[in-house]
Amino acid sequence: MRLNFVIITPLLSLLAIFGLFGCDNAANTATICKNNPELCDDLHRDSWCRYERADLIRKRFALKNTPSPSGKQIYQHLINLENYSKCIELAAGVQHIMHPERTNDRVRAFGISAQNLQQLRDTTKDNPDLYLSYYHWIRLNDQAALSRVIKAQQAGLIADIEILASLASYYQKSNLNKAKVLYLQLLDQSDPDNFNPDWLLGLASIYHQQNDLEKTYLFSKANVLMTRNTASDAKMNALIKGNQQLAQFLDEQADTLVEHLKNGDYASSEIRAQLNTSS
Repeated sequence: MRLNFVIITPLLSLLAIFGLFGCDNAANTATICKNNPELCDDLHRDSWCRYERADLIRKRFALKNTPSPSGKQIYQHLINLENYSKCIELAAGVQHIMHPERTNDRVRAFGISAQNLQQLRDTTKDNPDLYLSYYHWIRLNDQAALSRVIKAQQAGLIADIEILASLASYYQKSNLNKAKVLYLQLLDQSDPDNFNPDWLLGLASIYHQQNDLEKTYLFSKANVLMTRNTASDAKMNALIKGNQQLAQFLDEQADTLVEHLKNGDYASSEIRAQLNTSS
């Protein structure tokens, strides 16, 4: 994928970054900037927003060495640029008494980053790529982009955990059964590194709305076990009408569910078969 992005600097454009400069494998951002000044000239120079600045520099450096960046790479660059622009906007409002030029530098950097971000958004607005459509939906509430994401999901073309989770949350407001299918799919496809316990709360909420109070109890309990969240014992027991024998059984199921989620083998577990059969 070839896109023309513009960095508002006196001499250089991001198009140049995509291939007109030699490779540099340095990991340190200071070295990257020294050897590739076009990647950093439009950014601020003091210590504010150093993590956002470093992430953006590394992303630009990676894109420089990728002649045809994928939609996912451009999506990640959009996120890095957005994070930097938001951070430096706040920093630009902080007046430096001793060195007002530093404030001016941050103001300049924010103005440029805001222009860059808007230009990149405009350039990618109608792009059919899944990740770019996802960005325009989730960040800018673009309904045409949402339609493209939904069509991709219906065609079975989405494996990305983040996108599936966003769709599950979206459907939770309009189609409980679709949301439930997606949350259960997330349990199948996720691993301990990318699992989000909020998905358990999503399932608990869906089952509660569908009046399946045992599942509401089970998934709520599993969320408590995986997080620092707390739940009222009285309210939990009220879900199952104070049935202590049932509570013990569901607590054991929740323990088993959490164990498999933490081990990353939920998809092949017996508890998965039990939950999906009765869902």
